[in-house]
Amino acid sequence: MLPSVRCGALSLGALAVVSMLLPAPASIAQTVRDSTSTSSLPSLGDGQGMSVGAERRLGDRIARDIYRDPDYLDDPVLGDYLQALWQPLLGAARDRGDVAPELAERMAWELVVSRDKRVNAFALPGGYLGVNLGLIALTDKPEELASVMAHELSHVSQRHIARMMTREERMAPWMMAAMILGALAAGANGQVAGAAIAGSTAVAAQSQLNFSRDLEREADRVGFGVLTGAGFDGLGFVSMFDKMQQSSRYDDGSFPYLRSHPLTGERIADMRSRVPSGPVASQDGKAGAESVVRLPAAGSVAYGGAAGLRLDLPSTRGGAQGAAIGLPMPSRAQHALMSARARVLAENGPDRQRAWLTNGQSANASLGDRYAAALSALRLGQRDLALDLAQRLRSAVPPDARPTVDALSIEILLAPTSGGVASMPPTQAALLAELRDQALAGTSRTSALLGAQAALATGQPQRAVTRLQAWVSLQPRDAVAWQTLSRAYAVQGQQLRALRAEAESRAAHLDYAGAVDRFRVAQALPVAQRSSDSMELAIVDSRRREVEALLRETVREEEERR
Repeated sequence: MLPSVRCGALSLGALAVVSMLLPAPASIAQTVRDSTSTSSLPSLGDGQGMSVGAERRLGDRIARDIYRDPDYLDDPVLGDYLQALWQPLLGAARDRGDVAPELAERMAWELVVSRDKRVNAFALPGGYLGVNLGLIALTDKPEELASVMAHELSHVSQRHIARMMTREERMAPWMMAAMILGALAAGANGQVAGAAIAGSTAVAAQSQLNFSRDLEREADRVGFGVLTGAGFDGLGFVSMFDKMQQSSRYDDGSFPYLRSHPLTGERIADMRSRVPSGPVASQDGKAGAESVVRLPAAGSVAYGGAAGLRLDLPSTRGGAQGAAIGLPMPSRAQHALMSARARVLAENGPDRQRAWLTNGQSANASLGDRYAAALSALRLGQRDLALDLAQRLRSAVPPDARPTVDALSIEILLAPTSGGVASMPPTQAALLAELRDQALAGTSRTSALLGAQAALATGQPQRAVTRLQAWVSLQPRDAVAWQTLSRAYAVQGQQLRALRAEAESRAAHLDYAGAVDRFRVAQALPVAQRSSDSMELAIVDSRRREVEALLRETVREEEERR
């Protein structure tokens, strides 16, 4: 399986309450227009009371705890898929003028994924957006998931959180951070979270916790323009609203998104009115009223061709999954596989996995069911069956979904066995070598990481080093890539470089204290090990000073809040 970064003791599922832990905004009129309507929208405040830099610092503080959360999941396969949705949305928002240049440059624009099976997504200060596995599993089409992401993106681009914080003059940013982090520490226990809030100085805001109706409508309308401007089906908003409306009738706590973003008949009617009626071309090239494709306007993001999607968007501090990811526009088949992956990864119970395994082997099983069966077999320890199911699935999926199945096949082949890779049957060893070479030549994050792991497993660490060095030079905040590179260096006996890569992995997740510790250990290596790589030692010295400065700034901010 692909590695995930897990540590700490918080519950990321508690982030469902973050968007509710905010005071209501003031009714300061502004005119905000989007390309989908000629009417002006009421904008409640402009966030001028909180600078973009201050909001980003607040978001970074929360992100540090998210990265240590056991529910935080860094799954490159799902991450690449989400980026294939996210980057066109971000590009369209910038082209439309929704994301101002300062926001584009200074906000994080980073997605985080939670293992939580509840249906939820959330926007955090500073441009961090979260998606639960439960939301991915619920959706049937890429445009449905993209519609939620476009809505949350619009909360950030319109600076709704900053506006709401500005409204409550009594609530300083450090109080808001403490409130959000208190909710994180409380986990999914609503009673504990409520007690934490009641005990804070922000108790006066507790009766006004949700985004206001005006802000929800604004996020809907701006988000709809972003969604269609990126080339997605506008009906994604409508079908997603329908799903949530049906779910609200029997919500047993599995849909926290409905509580932080209350769905009203007015919001549903507004979205329906924006979608043209009548048969139109679908993404599959067929006529029908159920799927709409709107190509981006001139000057916006373009898709298609072997090169796939390639954007030139700013990525603050070089995000782990930043611009130029080289991914094509997602198809329905790809989404079915990713929805199935999310469903299986969110479930730890073997009974459900056995049920999915059985269901996916039936004659009429869908592509998603067959993917869930193969992944379930892997998680149940039935490696050979998992590989057989994956290989049969590969011959059934359309060409654009085959890389996703190939990634699953590499995961299966790399799964621990008693004899390791050396004991593989010749056919499996040959398949792994073929998939390894294919992945190392790929451009996605999944291919880079899986190809490097396969190279390590097959005794070719230098190939892993070469691929990962190129990757982290472009994506210096990819913690998993740095971790894998550290392993590759260690196998080659390059201890100084291994320690430096480990330090960079910690810095990528804003653990500056841990990074400084690793840099110091590297500097304390025996003279022979340090002097043999003077260039790397100079980099270690320079990076230690840079990260120490960030650590001092973080400590100073913490002291100021006490």
